[in-house]
Amino acid sequence: MVLGMMLMGCANMTQVDNSVASSFDLNRYLGEWFEIARFDHTFERGIEEAKATYSLRPDGKVEVQNSGVKDGKSKTAKGVGKTTDTPGLLRVTFFWPFYADYRVMAIDDAYTAALVGSGSADYLWILSRTPRLTPQKKETLLSEAARRGYDTSKLLWIRQKE
Repeated sequence: MVLGMMLMGCANMTQVDNSVASSFDLNRYLGEWFEIARFDHTFERGIEEAKATYSLRPDGKVEVQNSGVKDGKSKTAKGVGKTTDTPGLLRVTFFWPFYADYRVMAIDDAYTAALVGSGSADYLWILSRTPRLTPQKKETLLSEAARRGYDTSKLLWIRQKE
């Protein structure tokens, strides 16, 4: 799932530009996102119909709920994100006290498509508010990921329900 266990060690030492988007509004980002593509990881392996839902808690933290289907069974993982002094950079945990970076690196003006990474080159997601991206948005995000140094040929394209 989107934020899964980004907490695991980072074996890939590839250098990428994982800086966050120059403009980011957390309140506009909240809500449901479909996982369109991701790098493969054991904690998400076999997950289809993956979605992440972000909501603001009364304490100002972000509740994270990842869901998906594996082997015909629904799976859910809950986590908590903390904002930082850098808009677009959250610190997220699914296994307290271990936190990992969640970096919104690119997002369209309408907040309908996003490119998300972590503190290393090992994690990359393409997210959308809808189960499908337009070819133009897909190409824009792929180009941005490649420009930043990510190997987009490693992306797995996730099956989503219509």
